[in-house]
Amino acid sequence: MKKSVWHKKYKTLSLELLNLRKDAGLTQIQLAEKLDKPQSYISKYESGDRYLDFIEVLAVCEACNADPIQLIQKLNVSFPK
Repeated sequence: MKKSVWHKKYKTLSLELLNLRKDAGLTQIQLAEKLDKPQSYISKYESGDRYLDFIEVLAVCEACNADPIQLIQKLNVSFPK
């Protein structure tokens, strides 16, 4: 896998998405069913083998009944003013 300049942030994102799933009380299989994806899709992004785009992250948040704004805040992303 090609390394990204954002690799550390993606690692943090993967961990936070794993925590979202667990906090929602979902298994990888249950979340995959909600997203209409195979279980390997969940496994790969949680382990960092697959990057998600922004829309996919929003879909995971929605499926886990999580607030995407809180997720962004946990990533400690700052935006220029």
